[in-house]
This record gives sequence, structure tokens and C-alpha cells, in this order.
Amino acid sequence: MQQIIQQLPISAGIYKYFNKKQELLYIGKAKNLKSRVKSYWRFTPSFHPNPSQSPRILKMLKEATHLEYLVVKSEEDALLLENTLIKQLNPKYNILLRDDKTYPYFYIDNSLQFPRFETTRKLLKGKDISYYGPFPKGGKALFNALYEIYPLVQKKSCLKGKKACLFYQIKKCLAPCEKKITPEKYRDILTQAKNALSDKKPLSQALEKKMRQLATQERFEEAKTLREMIQSLSSINTHSSSIDLAKDVTLDILAIVNGEDRGVIVKLFMREGKIISSSHSYFRQTHIFNKNEAYTQALLNFYTREHPLLPQQILLADTFENKEEVSKILSQRFSKKIIIHVPQRGEKKRLTTLAINNAKELLKKETFDDFSEQSVAHLFRLQQLPFKIESFDNSHLLGVATVGGMVVWNENSWEKKSYRRYELHAKDEYGQMREMLSRRIQKFDTTSPPNLWILDGGKANLLLAKKLLKEAEITLDVIAIAKEKINHKAHRAKGSAKDIIYTMDEIFELKPTDKRLQWIQFQRDEAHRYAILYHQNKKRKEDKQILLLTQKGIGKASVKKLIHYFGTFNAIEKASKEEIKKVLNNKI
Repeated sequence: MQQIIQQLPISAGIYKYFNKKQELLYIGKAKNLKSRVKSYWRFTPSFHPNPSQSPRILKMLKEATHLEYLVVKSEEDALLLENTLIKQLNPKYNILLRDDKTYPYFYIDNSLQFPRFETTRKLLKGKDISYYGPFPKGGKALFNALYEIYPLVQKKSCLKGKKACLFYQIKKCLAPCEKKITPEKYRDILTQAKNALSDKKPLSQALEKKMRQLATQERFEEAKTLREMIQSLSSINTHSSSIDLAKDVTLDILAIVNGEDRGVIVKLFMREGKIISSSHSYFRQTHIFNKNEAYTQALLNFYTREHPLLPQQILLADTFENKEEVSKILSQRFSKKIIIHVPQRGEKKRLTTLAINNAKELLKKETFDDFSEQSVAHLFRLQQLPFKIESFDNSHLLGVATVGGMVVWNENSWEKKSYRRYELHAKDEYGQMREMLSRRIQKFDTTSPPNLWILDGGKANLLLAKKLLKEAEITLDVIAIAKEKINHKAHRAKGSAKDIIYTMDEIFELKPTDKRLQWIQFQRDEAHRYAILYHQNKKRKEDKQILLLTQKGIGKASVKKLIHYFGTFNAIEKASKEEIKKVLNNKI
């Protein structure tokens, strides 16, 4: 490694440190690769880590045995590549913030005679579109509340009809379709609704008044719906402030605070001089926290090309090393000057202080059930706390309807939108697991790796996963869980079946009452349930297809040959007569 470092070019680029197992430890970027990487080391009297580095980097350097690098055109390109690779490969000593959500916005197409609010998460084509937001929390409740209180055009289809509908009868619309209201008066009502987006107090008061009226009429279900709407509205901006700036000021305020066992990112959104909404998210890798990496990721991952409403300035609570490069990247991304500012005094400083104070309060308020994460990581010697887990299982019946399922556990709850189903073609279970994991690894460039994989199966599946991850240069903890085997068969007797957990270094046979075992079983069982459900649905469909073939005089043996050769019914359907002749006789 010393020889590689001394021969590094003076170009911009990224560098990657690996350990003796060829596991990726760290990814960094540099304006000058030679200068940057050499700063990690001292070369006299012998080659050793520079003691002035942070404890995190010193620990990494002691493990490092190999270095690779890649040259790029500029420091901005290096920064973008570094950020992308950290998300894809999840190195052991780089912090990874999973906060790249897009938030919903409201928009109005002002070119319409009677415009209405719609929702979007991306920039739309149109010269006369106004955006409002973002609304990370309670956006749906706010949207429904506007249409509950203000008699706007309720649905897109309403204006296509020429006759007043039910909405007019229940006084939720003023029937512009029958010209019962002029465009000018409609615009006045629309302006009131727009004002409610920045000052929600009148809207909440109107909802409370309507809720009480419904309660006195014993329309309790409707009253309950409004009560829930009011509660959701109160969550839209929990970070209240008396700070009001100029009417036309649009700012985003961001603070990142690291705690002992977790950190938090807080974003405040100021529109037209008032804070209209906020969001926060937690991260866990506090032991390797780096302020520069954290702010770089938070900004590059949040401000994507689809961002509908850009702030005039982004205010940060702290400065960081990559600030100027990130500003240039965002300016190029949006073709306009994006200023990243760290205020030192005045009203803007009060805004960043507000963000910091709210972050500290959030760290005090929320506590996590640490038994599963902390103790599991300690017992199984995991490199990271397993706050995001992907669990895999496959299912089939004698090779028929072969499928796999992946379930995702994220921050103490199931993330069902991230569940994935796999139609598998391999004939054996080992091949099926290989197919499933390989396909998941291919998606790491768009969906970041988790902290832990849990596989249903024994040591063979564990070694398979590690081999595939190593080939992809990804550092990721893996656990396999399997039933104990008696006479080479899984022992599944109810009440006496034992689960065995495999890691790369050890085999664990824990007591059934052990909370850590139960937590792993909980993940595995959900993957099993999800895969079985997909298998059952697919088998019903295939049974129906087999029945149809049988009715046409094609027997089960012929169907089996076709499935064995082509893999799926879809492939059979698309096959030519010549291809089918290779499997069956000319008559069939």
C-alpha cells in the first residue's frame, strides 16, 4: 500500500480503503489524490497512520491493507461519485444517512378559469403553475381540510359536467359549471385557501366549529373524521417560531445534531417569510459520525433534480468542508445560483438556533427499544447497528411456482412499500437464493443496502451471500437462520424445534426465550409469510393454466416437460412451434 500511495496522481478523484478480507472500509474524495491520501500517513521512521487523524479514521487505517483509486475531471465530480458510491456500497467507516425522501407539494395551474389544488412530488411542465410546500407530514390532512372548508372545485371531472352535482347540494362547491359563481369571486375564495397554507389557525378554527356542529347533530362518525384531521394539521409544523422575515423570503433551514446512541436531522421550510412545515429523521451510526459527510449527504440527497420549489438560500447550523463544492453542484443541477449560508448573527442565526434546539428536544423525547439492535449487534459481532434489515426466503412445491420474497424492517417497523417479490427460475434452493440476492445487489445503485441481511437457510446460504457481496465490493453483515437437522432433515416438531443462527465466525444455539433469537425469528417469519403468500397466488394461477392445457388434451407429463424446458407459462406462450417441437411431439 505504501508504494501505491507514493505513486498516486495529483488529479481529483476518489479513493477506497480495504481490509485483509477485501471488505470495503472507507470511501473518500480528493481535489489532489496524492496530497489527500498521503495526509493519512507518516512515512518516517516507518510507515504508520498519522496520529492527528480522528479516532474513527485511525481505527480504519489500522484495519486497512489495500488502497484503490479512480481519477475524475474535477473535485465536484469526485464529490458526486463519492456520495453515490457511499449509498451503493455502504462502507464500514462512512456514515450513511437514509434521508433522501421527496416530499409532496401542492400546486395550482393559474391558467385555468377555476383552478384547484393538486399534489405533486416533482417539477411540472407549465408556465403559470404556483407551488406551495413542501408538506412532509400531514399533507393529506391539510389537502382534505382545504376542500372541507373552502368551496373550491372538488374534483377535476366536476367542470366537465354542465350541471351542479352533489358537492353543490352539500355546500362544498359553488357550481362554477352552471356559472353560479364568477371567476373573480372564486379567486377570492382561492386566495383565502392559499393564506391558510401559511397561517393554519383560521382553518383549524373552522374545522373545530364544524366538528362541534356535527356532534350536536349526532353525526359522530363525521365529527370524528374532522377531529382526526385537526390532530393531523397540528403535526405539520411542530417547530413553531415567532420569527417572521420579509414577505418574499424563501429559505430552507437544516441542522444535524449527533447524540450518544442516535442523531437527528431537522429541516425547517420557510415560505414567504413564515415557517410553514418541518421534518426530521434519525440516524444511528453515531460512533462514526462526521459532520462533513453528514451535511454533504443531506444536501446532495435531498436537493434532487425533481425538487419543485427551490429556496433562495439554504441556511445551515454548521459549516462543513465541502460547502463550496456542494453549492456549485446544486447550482449546476438547477441552473441557478444556490447559496449555502451559515449565519453568525441576526434573524437567520435565530432560525438555525431554532433548528438545533428542536433537534436536541427530539433526541430527548424519542427513545428506542435497544435490546434488539444493541444486543444483537454485540452478540453476533456486527459491524453496524442493524436498524435497517432485509430478510429473504424462497418458496416452491416440487419445483412448481418457484418464488422468493424480501421484507424490510426499518427503525422498529415494517417498511412494506419496500417489500419485493421475485419470480425465480433456478431448480435448486441454493440457485434460487443466488438468483434472488444477485438481483437485489444489482439494485443497490438505486436503493441503498441495509445494515443487515437475514437469510432463511444454513451456512451455505451465508457463504453464498458473502461471496456475492465481496464480488460487488459491498460491506454488509449477514446472518443465516435454520432449523436444526436430524438425519439430514429439518426438525420441525412443534414445541421442540430449535433454530440455529450462523454468522461467519460462529454458530449460535440460543434458548427459545432469548429475546435476540425471537427478534431474528420475527424477521425470518415475516419473510416466510410473504414468500408463501406469493407462492400460493402464483400456484393458483398456474393450476388454472395447467387445467386449461389438460382440457385441450395436453397431459400433466407434457406440461411438466414444457415447464422444465421453458421455465414459465409466459415463456411457453411466447415460444414458436419449432421451439415447442424440441420438447414435445409434432402432434402436440
